[in-house]
Amino acid sequence: MRRFSFGPALTVKGRKFKGLRGYKGKPFHPPLTDVPITAYLFAAVFDVLSVVLHNGHGAVATQLYRGGTWLFLGGAAVSLLAALTGWADWHRSSEPGTQARRTVNAHAIIMIGVTVLTLVDLALRLTSYDNDTYAPVGLAVLSAVIALGVMTGATYGGSLVFDYGFNVETAGDSPVWHQSEQDVYPGKKPAATE
Repeated sequence: MRRFSFGPALTVKGRKFKGLRGYKGKPFHPPLTDVPITAYLFAAVFDVLSVVLHNGHGAVATQLYRGGTWLFLGGAAVSLLAALTGWADWHRSSEPGTQARRTVNAHAIIMIGVTVLTLVDLALRLTSYDNDTYAPVGLAVLSAVIALGVMTGATYGGSLVFDYGFNVETAGDSPVWHQSEQDVYPGKKPAATE
């Protein structure tokens, strides 16, 4: 019996293209969000470690602080794409007056707040990047607040998908849930089984 099925999950052939929203059943927004979430969480850990280690391990503290700066830069760059695709989902995939729209709005406000705090954090970092040998305590606290904010925003985003099925194209009683050695691709009917 086959144990793995790679092709169908990655194919876009047979899926309708929806512009900035992605393909039917394969939206662009969710995978883009993984980068800033992870970057902000690791940057906060790096900053806190930088503060804790600066007395006994100055070189490590400096590298952790600089690594956190690069993580925030990368996360912020990708968050622009995540925000653009999220806006497209909000604009085209949710109806005003619904709980889903209200939850999308709450998710968006939290993530916009996280982005503003991230830009403040980056401005503070980049103005003193060459002078600081470790993360200033206030900046480490701000990084921790950003990490908590991004986790909260991600919880709302996850609720949209897993609780409400927002932008999910469900398989329902699809042949993918029936025992078979055949992969089922989008837009294709499975070959008759014997």
